[in-house]
Amino acid sequence: MKRLFIMLAVALGALQANAQKFALVDMEYILKNIPAYERANEQLNQVSKKWQAEVDALQTEAQTLYKNYQNEAVFLSEEQKTKQEEAIVAKEKEAAELKRKYFGPDGELFKKRESLMTPIQDEIYNAVKDISEQKGYSLILDRASDAGIIFASPKIDISNEVLTKLGYN
Repeated sequence: MKRLFIMLAVALGALQANAQKFALVDMEYILKNIPAYERANEQLNQVSKKWQAEVDALQTEAQTLYKNYQNEAVFLSEEQKTKQEEAIVAKEKEAAELKRKYFGPDGELFKKRESLMTPIQDEIYNAVKDISEQKGYSLILDRASDAGIIFASPKIDISNEVLTKLGYN
């Protein structure tokens, strides 16, 4: 009797699992086919390079001040040494603060990325959600970010449907 109950439970579980529908999307593929994403990425790269150049310039100034200090240290009084050391430390601190301002966890680059990418990501999410509701999918996985997927049938990849829903071919 106990054995029959276990077999019945396994059979019911298998039937229930078959009733659920799953799909995959490839976010890398989708994003590569959205021109607005490519433009946003390029804009972020340009801003990042510009800001990095500013930080590098300050770091170079600090290094120059330090090299000059090393060359002249023998000829300087203690008061002059202290002033130059303070100038070097101030310049290094200024460079570090600028770097944190631009590239820190809540820095300008993060805010810029968020402002440019969030609308695109929201649009993709809404398209995936709509397709999921229309076709009755219980779960949709991103094959680009899930290293746990070893094999998936191309039949369940809905990436092209998402792009079509977004208005891209």
